[in-house]
Amino acid sequence: MVLFPSIFLYFSQYKPVNPEWFTIVIFDRHTNDVVIPPRYQELANQRLQRIYLDQMPEGVQSNIGLGILKLVVEAESNAGELARNLIERTKQEFTDTTSQKQLLELIETIVIYKFPQLSYQEIEAMLNLEEIKQTRVYQDAKSEGKLEQKLAMIPVLQELGLNIEQIAQRLEISENLVRENLK
Repeated sequence: MVLFPSIFLYFSQYKPVNPEWFTIVIFDRHTNDVVIPPRYQELANQRLQRIYLDQMPEGVQSNIGLGILKLVVEAESNAGELARNLIERTKQEFTDTTSQKQLLELIETIVIYKFPQLSYQEIEAMLNLEEIKQTRVYQDAKSEGKLEQKLAMIPVLQELGLNIEQIAQRLEISENLVRENLK
């Protein structure tokens, strides 16, 4: 990894207006850190902070975002517990159904990639996902997603020659909603 040349290339391409800059580099493990050439050492001391996910103290996981990053590099033996904690905290701290659903899906996706040998049912059991599916927030988000799918189908059904009444009947939504989405 060529760290400082990459930073300078960024400055050259995007020309940020603020002359003061600071770089944070996040490594999954300390062993993946890069050697800073001596000519850049003073810059590194003043303008660079390294974060190693494998060395984050437990208290830092109070930030859900950092906890999710840590989940990526967490050992399989601890990943299930960390994921369950993140899921529980996401359910408690995020009242916006869209954000909550996106974070829960991200956590689930990380776990799926971390445990490719497990079936979806095993992952669901590990993370207590069945319990999540019963929550009102999950149900609301699911309903919202279904409505979005139905609304996306309106122009397709119209192209096929269905009128407003037929579209409303097929999609089990109101004719007014069909009209609004055809505008």
